[in-house]
Amino acid sequence: MDTGYRGSVQHRDPGIRSDLRPHFRNRTRGRGPMRGRILVTPRSLTAEPHPEVERLRGSGFEIVYSSAGQTPTEEELVELVPDCIGWLAGVEPVTPRVIDAAGRLRVISRNGVGVDNLPVDLLARRGVKVMIAQGANARGVAELTIGLMFSALRSIPFADAGIKAGNWPRRRGMEIHDRVFGIIGCGAVGREVARIAVALGARVIAYDPLRPNLDLPSSHFAYSEIDDIVGQAEILSLHCPLPADGSPVIDRKRLAMARDDVILLNTARAGLVDEDGLIEALDAGIVGCYATDVFEPEPPVSLRLAGHARVIATSHIGGFTTESIERATRIAADNLINALSNEEIAR
Repeated sequence: MDTGYRGSVQHRDPGIRSDLRPHFRNRTRGRGPMRGRILVTPRSLTAEPHPEVERLRGSGFEIVYSSAGQTPTEEELVELVPDCIGWLAGVEPVTPRVIDAAGRLRVISRNGVGVDNLPVDLLARRGVKVMIAQGANARGVAELTIGLMFSALRSIPFADAGIKAGNWPRRRGMEIHDRVFGIIGCGAVGREVARIAVALGARVIAYDPLRPNLDLPSSHFAYSEIDDIVGQAEILSLHCPLPADGSPVIDRKRLAMARDDVILLNTARAGLVDEDGLIEALDAGIVGCYATDVFEPEPPVSLRLAGHARVIATSHIGGFTTESIERATRIAADNLINALSNEEIAR
């Protein structure tokens, strides 16, 4: 296992950005002592060099990459993390065993906002700071949510697959204007979805415990409680964290409350929906379509849900846009540099 900087990027296709290789290969020459190692594990950042990650090297840190373009396993993380003081982390599961091996770790900086994959209580006890790239991928995830909504309303995947099979399928669709659009969670993503939905003419009802002011017209936006939203929504979109106990927000009881043929959108977390109850609701036509960007595990081992005829599935691409990656990586790198520099000053 290569635990150092892959300057020549030999894990990639030789034809991809080969012009960068000499530049990256020579980046460390002539520099002084390293300030410490930083582990980089997001799939979007290990496939090829990223200038914001390489900026960490320019600040005096040694970069350690996990396997290119893959979610690292527990074994790989245990092998890579021991000498690292910082970690630019993705969505890979991080177990207590990994943290036990990370004796020098001071900071984990996520290139996103979710920390469900991290043992945050253990990290707090160890004095490891956890930082997030607040709002960096909100626009990308919100736009995908709207894209999934249109795919469901107009049966776009169905038409596409049919034409490619030599058929001419036509399924009557629905328009978004004047539809009741329910949103659970009005953080950075949820509020962006609400604004787009209102601009498209939907009537949005939303739940958020803090009820932030979104500056949307009262004729098209109102707050309500989750049960009321589930019962009224023709389109229901999830943008909230998992409850502290890990229980699904949309369980069998709430699925039974939903309007027939509801469109359920999930670009947040797979665990927000009871999978067995959802499959039953899909089979019964209570849920007309489940459009999701998230699974547990990823990729899904079973196609029982992902392969269902009423499911539109994408491969966790919500924040996987050029713009989102740039914003998230820049913020995550800044967080690491600032946090580790402040620690050096404090010592």
